[in-house]
Amino acid sequence: MLVRRHRLSTRLWHWLNLVTLTIMLMSGLMIFNAHPRLYWGAYGANRDHAWLQLPRFPGWATLPSSYSLADARIWHLAFAWVLALALLGYLLRSLRNGHIRRDLHITAAEWRPAHLWRDVVDHARLRFPAGAAALRYNVLQKLAYCGVLFGLLPLVILTGLTMSPGLNAALPWLLDLFGGRQSARSLHFLAAAGLVLFALVHVTMVVLAGPVNELRSMITGWYRLPRERSHD
Repeated sequence: MLVRRHRLSTRLWHWLNLVTLTIMLMSGLMIFNAHPRLYWGAYGANRDHAWLQLPRFPGWATLPSSYSLADARIWHLAFAWVLALALLGYLLRSLRNGHIRRDLHITAAEWRPAHLWRDVVDHARLRFPAGAAALRYNVLQKLAYCGVLFGLLPLVILTGLTMSPGLNAALPWLLDLFGGRQSARSLHFLAAAGLVLFALVHVTMVVLAGPVNELRSMITGWYRLPRERSHD
């Protein structure tokens, strides 16, 4: 049976994020290539101690593919506005239509250790919900989506703002909030890595759950309910 699963606002935001975050990741890697070292604090340069040093990323993973810090910054900052405005619009829309309250709110029963553990075991054994249960997010999905919506995305936006010298003058409290520009750069990198990890897990679960059905629901909104498992 086909049922409506995703609203138009959710589907549009999903695919816009795919394009936006891909471009921002690739242009961000080009920016990182200019100095592939990360520090904590207000300052950091070649002779300072770096908590992380990576080799430069290859051209196929960056935007542009040949070294150009200026062009990478143009791409990155242009789509940063798309990311921030799209997130704001999606959150306002989700508050208005009740999506956050209805679909992402974690109940007291779901916080119980036994319930959390059962969801972990079901995921580990690739036991996907069937019937009407397939239309609801389980607690692990809620935790992941809330972590992205209210954690990683705001963090990557705010730390990005903190690295802008112009905004430092207008919003000096951002430097205090993140402990300096180099700390903000490190947190920006870690938040971006968290988004990549989320995307990899998300795509893996889509493939394992049935890519045709999952993609159809995110393109058209229609989802075919998996049949209930027989207990005979």
